[in-house]
Amino acid sequence: MTALQEIPARRGKAARLAKGQTLRVINTHGTQVVDTWAFNADDLAEFMSMEHCRTAWRRTMPKAGEAFMTNKRRPILTLVEDTSPGIHDTLISACDRYRYEMLGHKGYHESCTENLHLAMAELGLKPPEVPCPLNMWMNIPVGSGGVLTFEPTVSKPGDHVLLKAELNTIVVFSACPMDLTPINGLKTLNAHFQII
Repeated sequence: MTALQEIPARRGKAARLAKGQTLRVINTHGTQVVDTWAFNADDLAEFMSMEHCRTAWRRTMPKAGEAFMTNKRRPILTLVEDTSPGIHDTLISACDRYRYEMLGHKGYHESCTENLHLAMAELGLKPPEVPCPLNMWMNIPVGSGGVLTFEPTVSKPGDHVLLKAELNTIVVFSACPMDLTPINGLKTLNAHFQII
């Protein structure tokens, strides 16, 4: 078991997982969305793909015991346990400078897209693209007529998920810096993870 590692508020962190290792991701304060990506460590062009996951699950959200699939339709991570209410988003793309500009922000703003690049750079890697992330604890209900709304998280402080690596994996997290919609309760905080 490794030491608890911080995903700093508004920043990203990447880690290497060997096949068979398990990772605990903790919503430390209960209100923080954590964008999550997974890449095959032996071939970064193969990565966790939300559209392929939804096809396999036939739902928009995962359940414990189900695998997250790659763009080659292979399991990369399995959701072993989820102590939260299980509300996670698989529809919304990672925030980027253009999203903040659309929301009226002027000047620099941290983003999950930038955090993905910076976190992988710390491992000497570059993502081949920015796949749609698993937005852990992000609450995007699909309402009547397919309308999406952006709501605060419904998890509690200390809620966690356990993820088991089905391949040698690079996993990347971003403590989402979105502070212009309610998804993080209009405040951005840190989260934590631990390889167990």
